[in-house]
Amino acid sequence: MMNRVEALEKLANEIVDQSVGAALSHQATQLVFGSGDPAAGIMLIGEAPGKKEDETGKPFVGASGRFLDEMLTTAGMRRDEVYITNIVKYRPPENRDPTIEEKKAFWPYLLRELEIVQPKVVITLGRHAGKIFIPDLVISKDHGVSRTVKYNNREWLVIPLYHPAAALYNGSMRQTLIDDFLSASAQIYSDQ
Repeated sequence: MMNRVEALEKLANEIVDQSVGAALSHQATQLVFGSGDPAAGIMLIGEAPGKKEDETGKPFVGASGRFLDEMLTTAGMRRDEVYITNIVKYRPPENRDPTIEEKKAFWPYLLRELEIVQPKVVITLGRHAGKIFIPDLVISKDHGVSRTVKYNNREWLVIPLYHPAAALYNGSMRQTLIDDFLSASAQIYSDQ
């Protein structure tokens, strides 16, 4: 039987081999697949890679990633203790938002990534990632509020947060994000 690392590598190769998101892949440098602990209790999901992620092939390594690392540190966690990924695995041109079609194309692969990692909690970063799990999400109202989401006989505790980039563009969001993340991590550890 395949271990989780092998299963994730196989899934990443499948995305490339099957030309998922072909239009995006042709203009991107490379696939940006998830990274971190393949058996993590927490999976953080963003919307799509940015410029730095496209260059390195790793999710959340630019300015947003540095703030995410700070949030993890504040909550007493390290990046290698969580699993970080995006819905869309290639950088959209000019860092535009991923389209509905692009998110739909990658959704089955994200579900398989979830099946492999089997996190206890999914933390979505930004409204695009949040809405894929919670279609009626209003991020300004629902950020930090956990919901149990059922899909294909599976259940996940999903906690939508603002995207770390929001704090980079609006300094007043910084504390909101840190507070939400601390609250989410406290909830995660109290449930164990």
